[in-house]
Amino acid sequence: MIKSFKTHNSMIMGTEDKLPTSFFQLKKYLPMKIYHNPRCKKSREGLEYLKSKTADFSVVLYLKDAPFTEESLAQLMKKMGKKPHEMIRTQEKIYKENYKGKELSETEWIKVMVANPKLINRPLIETDDKAVWGNPPENIDELF
Repeated sequence: MIKSFKTHNSMIMGTEDKLPTSFFQLKKYLPMKIYHNPRCKKSREGLEYLKSKTADFSVVLYLKDAPFTEESLAQLMKKMGKKPHEMIRTQEKIYKENYKGKELSETEWIKVMVANPKLINRPLIETDDKAVWGNPPENIDELF
């Protein structure tokens, strides 16, 4: 029997009788999440590709929900094997006006990204022990 669990942003569906009863149990139930911007074509493509692979994930609208702390974003970069500056959207106006040509430390880039999540490349897909940039969407296959 299909059951569901509603969060403020999405509906989580599953066939198990033991769906999470609170938001705090979601991580245990759905070990995969996609950090998504619905206004971004590449992010939408990544979400559709992930849907074609599994239904067991949660969607984090990272521009709206501000899910990142400096520590959590640094951990995400580590899971991806990427340096923070490698995941910066250099075509964004805020980057061009404030950061282009600057040499910042990894810690400083993380602070910039947390303060300006629009600068983070998307979509990002994370599991408990690994993460990938879903551009191109086929990168998501590394998680399966």
